[in-house]
Amino acid sequence: MNLTKLIALSGLVLLSCKKEESERPTVTTFEKNVSKKDRQIDVENIQTASFKIEGMTCAIGCAKTIEKELSNLDGVEKAIVDFEKKSAIVVYDRTVQNTEILTVTVKKVGDGKTYKVSEIKI
Repeated sequence: MNLTKLIALSGLVLLSCKKEESERPTVTTFEKNVSKKDRQIDVENIQTASFKIEGMTCAIGCAKTIEKELSNLDGVEKAIVDFEKKSAIVVYDRTVQNTEILTVTVKKVGDGKTYKVSEIKI
């Protein structure tokens, strides 16, 4: 009997909370509703950087991890790290990112000494 009362009371509380939430005015912003991947970079702000990465020893552990970290940066539209060529190509919003941040990100994936970035071309 006590379990039935507890379930009924829980249901009542949950329903009343939902009603109150819908009555409150909601304020949303564009930035909160759009994921990083859905944001468009203005054409005039698109920048592509390519660079060499020394120190990678495997395609999955090193190259994919670096690629993922670069891709997760704000303003980065696309990052491709090629283990065989020991290189990376990053398409990004130049108003948000720069090559210095990209370089630091690659180095931080390791211990700061494992990966070396060189031959940066914009």
